[in-house]
Amino acid sequence: MAQIEQFDGAVPAAENWIGALMDRLAWHDRQKGFIALMATLHALRDYLPADEAIFLGAQLPPLLRGFYYEGWHLAGRPLSIENRSEFVERIQDGVHRDPGIDVEHVARAVLALLAERLPAGELEDIKAVTPRLLRALWPS
Repeated sequence: MAQIEQFDGAVPAAENWIGALMDRLAWHDRQKGFIALMATLHALRDYLPADEAIFLGAQLPPLLRGFYYEGWHLAGRPLSIENRSEFVERIQDGVHRDPGIDVEHVARAVLALLAERLPAGELEDIKAVTPRLLRALWPS
């Protein structure tokens, strides 16, 4: 019975995260919100050490967790980063280069959402292994 309850709650839990991001960005398009969320989570995941990327995925609602891991391969991870624009560019690719999306603003909003929803100690672990060039995107 508990498994079907988890299943039934998967969509509302994912929608809650997407809705919270849309509120932060003052957007009204759920599709755009979902794509922006996943593009940012994928970019962050790819620059984190594998164990921290896995830990982050475990904190997401089950439905979003599945999309988070979609297409992910551990080989060659984490990616090295030369400058912050590489991270922003990965998000830009993920949102299909939509000129109406300020991807740095999206990145900050997604990281703020994570900061709000992850346990404080665990959040600090993720922030500590976030590449130094990206740490300024996290809320202070």
